[in-house]
Order: sequence, then structure tokens, then C-alpha cells
Amino acid sequence: MQLTLAYCPIACSMVPYILLTEAGASFDVLSVNLFKGKQYTPEYLSINPKAKVPTLIIDGDPLTENVAIQVWIARQFPDADLMPQDALTYAKALAVMSWCSSAIHPKLTQQARPERYCEIDGTSDNVRALGTTAMLELFALADQQLAGREWFFDHFTCADAYFYWCFRRGAQFHPDALKFEHCTRHMARMDERASVKKLLAFEAQVQAEFAQKEST
Repeated sequence: MQLTLAYCPIACSMVPYILLTEAGASFDVLSVNLFKGKQYTPEYLSINPKAKVPTLIIDGDPLTENVAIQVWIARQFPDADLMPQDALTYAKALAVMSWCSSAIHPKLTQQARPERYCEIDGTSDNVRALGTTAMLELFALADQQLAGREWFFDHFTCADAYFYWCFRRGAQFHPDALKFEHCTRHMARMDERASVKKLLAFEAQVQAEFAQKEST
């Protein structure tokens, strides 16, 4: 099976990178520089017309949407134990992943791209501030869920990988996120995982490659 992950540093494509690494999967990476609009090239749009990452190309067949990709990885590599086995707990893990996708992620985008939310001149700061407030409210809920726990469930799952990206990105936007003790400890535990260390090293490598291309 040939796997290729369309990936950009900092973006949420880091989540399937972590999970594929956790699963011990062999995969290639297609680096897409979102910061230079490379997701809109005809070549990439032929792979993912949504012009987003991640895309996981499975034997030439593109799979899009982060939650769907995470579930596929967990099902394809069951020995990695990336989702709870119990049906109800499995559904609860999906709920956390969906919450990351539908609630937290949009508040991150609101801070990164305020023009997508309001085009009126002079509103960007207000749009960002509202996004920050809502993001911190969501992190407060996550902090309650993580109190007294290492992971969202009894062991590391896809839910932890997705929330890790959300919280890491949120803290990059606003340092007040770090006041949530349990979320911050969860991020520190994630940072110690071999899969995340590999990701962060790769992220730095791709960022350097992007910077070199800009300078030439």
C-alpha cells in the first residue's frame, strides 16, 4: 500500500503525520506551502479540490477531512490501538475529534484569517479578539476533561493527537492558553512522544526548505 500525506508545517496536517508515525506506517510526504497559496495550484486541486491539507493519498485515491483520515488510520492499523475498543468510548473519542474539528479549529482560523469572517475595514482586531475569547472558553472545557488524567481516555488515542494540535496552535496565537494547567501538561506529555519529536524535527526541516526556496 502506497501512502502519501499532503502536509504543511504548523497546519492540522501534523495530526495524521503523528498518527501514521504512531502506527509504524510507511508513508511519503507531499509538502504544500499554504503560506504561498500552493494549495490553489492546478496540480494540488486535482488531488484535493477543497484546497486544504491534510489529504491522505491511499494507492492513488485521495481521502480528505482530518477526522475521516484519523479514523482510517486507526482502522487500517488496529495494532497501534489508536481508538478505544469499547463502542461507547469509541463514540466519545469521535466526539472529541469532531469537537476539535467543528468548534476549536474554526476559532483558530478566526484568529489567523479574520478576513474570512468579516470584510469591513477596521474589524480584524475585533474578529480576532472574539475568536480568542471563544477559543479560551473551549480550552477551559478541555481542561476540566483532562483533570486528573494523562489522556482523554484510558490510553493515547487519535483524540489526543488532534487536541494537541489545537492547543499548540491556540497557544501560538495567545499565551493565555497556557494558563490551563491540565491542557498544558497534556501538551508537554505529547511533546515527549517519539512520534511528536519526529514530527517537530520534520516540521523544522520543511520550514527551512520553504524559506530556502523563497530566498532563491
